Amino acid sequence: MDDETRKYAMQMAFASTIGIAMVIGIIGCLLIGVYLDNKFDSGNVFKAVFLLIGIAAGFRNIYVLIKKNFTDEEQIIKSLKSEPHRQRPSAKKN
Repeated sequence: MDDETRKYAMQMAFASTIGIAMVIGIIGCLLIGVYLDNKFDSGNVFKAVFLLIGIAAGFRNIYVLIKKNFTDEEQIIKSLKSEPHRQRPSAKKN
């Protein structure tokens, strides 16, 4: 594999990891809430509480992944500016 292909493969793997981390946190907590609601016959109380906890946990997972992989803010900005598809086209003169 050449360097460009490897770079895109790593970016895709990182993007899928972020999505999986978010979904696992939310669904895992939601399932715990459903189980507790069924066990204690409490309506939707535990489901709502654990859904909010799951959403918070999902965003925390994303924050931790980004902090771990991008230690410096300047590095993020440089990597975004170096991607050719993110550069603005030059202005056309009339």
